[in-house]
Amino acid sequence: MTVMAERTSGMTVEEFEEVARVAAAASDAVRFEFIDGRTREKKVPDGDHNAIVEWLRAICMQHRPGWALFGSDQGLKVEAYRKGRARPDGVLAPRKTFAGQGEWADPAGALMVVEVTSYDSDTDHRDRVEKPPAYAAAGIPVYVLIDRDSCEVTVFSKPDQERGKYADAHSVAFGVRITIPEPVGIELDTEELKDYVR
Repeated sequence: MTVMAERTSGMTVEEFEEVARVAAAASDAVRFEFIDGRTREKKVPDGDHNAIVEWLRAICMQHRPGWALFGSDQGLKVEAYRKGRARPDGVLAPRKTFAGQGEWADPAGALMVVEVTSYDSDTDHRDRVEKPPAYAAAGIPVYVLIDRDSCEVTVFSKPDQERGKYADAHSVAFGVRITIPEPVGIELDTEELKDYVR
């Protein structure tokens, strides 16, 4: 699949959606994203990755029972003019936000997106380089990157949609508390994240 992903630059959004649909129907082990005009293969998460998403889901649900942290099955239309397609590891939104929108939803109701790094060669470019501008251009208020390589949590906020960047980024080491700003407004004690790294 990597060779196919590398050869698909220049493909239209519609062509990408068809390739992604066929790949998902053929195998649960393959997920694709379309960021910055290029198709990327998204690694299937491991147990620790899933445990981190569940840890965050429990915290979010404690604070606001009307919210849901949707998993990577919910794709979002991202980047300027919605030309990209991303599958965040988590999308925090009111529970009914994506009802009736299908596989690739408008991100307008998203309060926060979450990515947890995978131990693969593409994680640097995908999660640290491509995703922040894509999510900022889509107007998503908060992007939380849980980086298992550096053992840090980075919270990006104050999106500038026109420039495709977040005005604020704050990082802390695992074990340090960090506040996720409004519209989320939650403080995370990141100590538990130490349990989920190699």
